[in-house]
Parts: sequence; structure tokens; C-alpha cells
Amino acid sequence: MKIVVCGGTGFIGRALVDFWLEAGHQLVIVTREHPQHAQPSTNLSYISWDQLDQTPQMIEGIDALVNLSGETLNQRWTKKAKEEIIESRLRTVAIVAKAIDALQHKPEVVVQASAMAIYGTSPDKTFDENSPARDMNFPSHVAVEWEKAAEAIKGVRLALLRVSLVLGHRKGVFPLLKLPYHLGVGGRVGSGKQWNSWIHIIDMVRLIDFMVMNKEMTGGVNASSPNPVTNDEFGRTIGQVFHRPHWFPVPSFLIKTAVGELAVVLLEGMRVIPKKALDHGFQYLFPTLQLALEDLKSRKLSD
Repeated sequence: MKIVVCGGTGFIGRALVDFWLEAGHQLVIVTREHPQHAQPSTNLSYISWDQLDQTPQMIEGIDALVNLSGETLNQRWTKKAKEEIIESRLRTVAIVAKAIDALQHKPEVVVQASAMAIYGTSPDKTFDENSPARDMNFPSHVAVEWEKAAEAIKGVRLALLRVSLVLGHRKGVFPLLKLPYHLGVGGRVGSGKQWNSWIHIIDMVRLIDFMVMNKEMTGGVNASSPNPVTNDEFGRTIGQVFHRPHWFPVPSFLIKTAVGELAVVLLEGMRVIPKKALDHGFQYLFPTLQLALEDLKSRKLSD
């Protein structure tokens, strides 16, 4: 297959590109700038967002497109940062929609990134793809606007990848979550009762592949494991797997002081279940946090 990956140089994108190159697919990566030391080949090429916007015919004949692009939420949410977080998502989705519309032969599927934040937060509710969107804070507002923008992508099967906490041993948020345990000061954050919905990076990549290949996968798809855990359980599992103490609670007010409004991501959670993936027969390699962290530990030791 010939597949376009927008944001193919990011954390998830790099893993996805490696997975599909190994499978023998032909890939086109859309990125702001060509990465240093990039080695294009017969199966891998790069184009810029400006090129895609101005000359969409460059991707004529593709079978699928995956758009993972968007400014990270993991930063202090100043007014300027908020504007860029939203604008970056709306801008790239608009370019994708325009490019798809211009193609003479459209791809069968577009997988567009979204976020599990679309359900809002709750200490006790469980959310699946049948749950309504709730615009109740900045992350949920971003997700709602993101998916509204994706409605402009017409004439293809559209699947919305609602990303949860993605665990990888080198990149993403997990090295930061593990750091306090490495320093001997790991513990629950806030009450510790808030839910963490998560997925191993390998299962994330496999799920995207499953969404591309399975013609019944359409609309919102929760990219999370079937076994979410509370923040306290998440930390205890890190401690058990890496043989570090779980004892030093971080009060909510310290988190709010340190990161400002971003604290909502750390102090409020949601219990998200991947009903659609399970109903369509997707098989998780790492369905439990214990298995996921043991694998990440083994990969780090083998580096």
C-alpha cells in the first residue's frame, strides 16, 4: 500500500513509520521540515505541509492517509500556547481536507488523530465511543474543535483516533512519569483516585494499522487499553516493576503552582474503554499495565 503519514516524525508517527516500512508499504511523510539525516528510499519520501497544500497531486494514488499532527498539550497553557495548540490542529486538518478533495482518485480511508479528552473528565463515569462529547475544559474543547474540523474530510472512510496516554520507554510522557521513581520520590499525584487511560506504543501502532485495514472501523475509536487504572495504581505498578518505592504523594496545590492550568491533565482523569476496537476483534499485546511496563523495562535494558 501507499500511505501518507502526516506528523510521521513525532513519537507515534516514528513508530508507525517503522512498523509500516517493515511491512513493506510505501510511505510519504508530511512534516514541517525535512528531518536531519533523513534517508529517503524507494519506500520512503518526505514532503512539506506547504507542498501538500499547494500541490496535493503529489499524493495522487495513495491508499490511505493518517494525520497525527498537532502542537503538544504538554506545555504551560499561556494564551499564545492555547491559540497555537488549537490553530495547529485546525490548520493541518484543513490542509488534509483540501488535499483529499483535490485528488482525482481518493484514498479509501483517512485516520485523523483526536483525543480521549473529548469525553471530558469524571471521577466515576466510564466512557466508550457511544458516550457524548463534553466541552468542559481546555483539553476537551481542543478535541471537540478537532473533530468538528475533521468533518470537512469528505468522500472517504473517516476514522477518528481518540488518543489516550501512550507509553513508550524512550519518548512520550512515560519517561517523565517514571523519573520521580528513579529519584526515589515516586507517589500518587493529588488524590490518586483519578483515572489514567493508557496504551502501549506498540498496541497504538497496531491499532492504527487495524483501523486502516478494517473497512468497518469508522467514526471515533478509543485508542486505549481495555484496563484503565487509577493514578495511585499506575504509580504502584511503576514501583513494583522497576523496584522503586511508591510513597511520596504530590499535593494538588503544588501541581497547580508548577504547571498552572495544565494541572487538569494530571489531577482529573477519565475511565475510557475501547469498545469499538474490542467489538471488531482487535487483540491487545499489552492489555494490562503490568505487562506493558514489564515490556518497556525489558526494552530499556536491551538498549
